[in-house]
Amino acid sequence: MEAIQRTLLRDRAYEAIRDAIVAGDIEPGAVVRDAEFAERLGLSRAPVREAFSRLVDEGLLESKPQSYTRVTPVVAADVRDAAAVVGAMHELVTRVAVPRLLAADIVTMSAANERFAAAVRAGDVDTALRADDDLHDVLVRVSGNRAAAATAARYTPLIRRLERRRFGEGGTCSSPGLHERLIAACADADVDGAVRVTAEIWRTLVDLADPD
Repeated sequence: MEAIQRTLLRDRAYEAIRDAIVAGDIEPGAVVRDAEFAERLGLSRAPVREAFSRLVDEGLLESKPQSYTRVTPVVAADVRDAAAVVGAMHELVTRVAVPRLLAADIVTMSAANERFAAAVRAGDVDTALRADDDLHDVLVRVSGNRAAAATAARYTPLIRRLERRRFGEGGTCSSPGLHERLIAACADADVDGAVRVTAEIWRTLVDLADPD
């Protein structure tokens, strides 16, 4: 039970700090201190330190022993690499999931895309990204591929930081239309078509990281 409790506290710290970094509440270059986050989250310093270590591994923090731990800058090359990896994982789960989808799954994807499109029109980046996750998570869940899911979860936050920045700068988003094509292919059990659209969706995110 003690080990489970420690894991839960570590995950709580990790998710809170990760989400703050992705949202831009903690800006690139900002120094983070375990004591401050422990107090803010009502935790001991141990789970916060473990969360810091995980975030260093995932590229959201960088650390110099006995000196500092700080938020990494948004580096276009890192985002492109992450988008390529995450895109490959989504292509894999799409190929596996499409033949297994039920009518209810298509309804869930369509509802998520409606929320996504409405949020994009309203300029609500938080809701847009949650809805985007909800849509693609259907395919991840149905595929049952835990390794692909874990890999995508690890690298998606690097991409989200840039997406949020571009969104805040007034960038446009073509994903609602791409999502509609993906959902149509899924409804038709068109595996190859669904994979092609998935690849196109993730290419747009790779392109997003190209320098202006």
